[in-house]
Amino acid sequence: MSGLLALLDDVAGIAKIAAASVDDVAGQAAQAGAKAAGALIDDAAVTPKYVHGFAAARELPIVGKIALGSIRNKLVVLLPLALLLSAFWPGAITPLLMLGGSYLCFEGAEKVFHLLFPHAPHADGHQDPGGNPAGDPLRLEEEKVSGAVKTDFILSAEIMTIALAALPTDNPVWMQAMALVLVALGITALVYGGVALIVKADDVGLFLARTGRLSLTRALGRVIVAVMPGFMKVLMIVGTAAMLWVGGSIVLHGLAELGFAAPYDAIHHLAEAGAHLVPEVLAGAVGWSIGAAIDGVLGLIYGFALIPLAMYVIDPIIALAAKFKSK
Repeated sequence: MSGLLALLDDVAGIAKIAAASVDDVAGQAAQAGAKAAGALIDDAAVTPKYVHGFAAARELPIVGKIALGSIRNKLVVLLPLALLLSAFWPGAITPLLMLGGSYLCFEGAEKVFHLLFPHAPHADGHQDPGGNPAGDPLRLEEEKVSGAVKTDFILSAEIMTIALAALPTDNPVWMQAMALVLVALGITALVYGGVALIVKADDVGLFLARTGRLSLTRALGRVIVAVMPGFMKVLMIVGTAAMLWVGGSIVLHGLAELGFAAPYDAIHHLAEAGAHLVPEVLAGAVGWSIGAAIDGVLGLIYGFALIPLAMYVIDPIIALAAKFKSK
């Protein structure tokens, strides 16, 4: 009997350790996912354009296809690559983060550029995903999904790299893998669940406005329909600002880790100085806002500098490579 009790005690101890490990993984995954907020917001802001112009019945299936493609991107391709980098080439994580941050700055700056110059060509030669589809609906749907999944791959790569960099370096591989899986699934569910709600909100509003039994319900439906266009514009603005802030912050932090810390330190000191000018209860928010604003402005300037590089160097190289591949 004493042996059985000892065995049960050992099992209980192992269960406690396992539960603590799961809690650690969940906590680390939540912290790592929070670091990727900028890319996440942009993903949610961009994706609704890919279902524009299709029948209402096809909107959710299209979002579902894109979500499945996003999970494949994260779990099948990016997760193994992230673990290999962490195990065999951890020094590459910072440059890759900076490359992803540069992409975010470029994308954000190009959106601002096209607000200022609406008829200018895109730096990467792509067409707006929200154009009016014509021709075979099935083929167009597949093209839209394929384009969305390719865009998602870039943003997912940034999300997974940010998440990996946020995890403790002394974690065992299995714990890193579990945390990244939780980040991948959680962010995908959050982004595409939000996208599904966004793209169907106007339909819900119309349904309530037309069939609601109460005047209050019908009024709510009309409000939803009236608010959604403005909400989409605000979402795009917030997504662009988040891209510039996160991209600029990643590049500046990467430069500091590579030995060029002067810009990062200067911004930190400015944020601290601004925080000291306000009451203590507001100090944290003011300091963060100053740092984020400067990161975003520098990210915008850096992104503007990347536009001619993309337009006159990178895009012609990609076009030339595609030409040779087609032969």
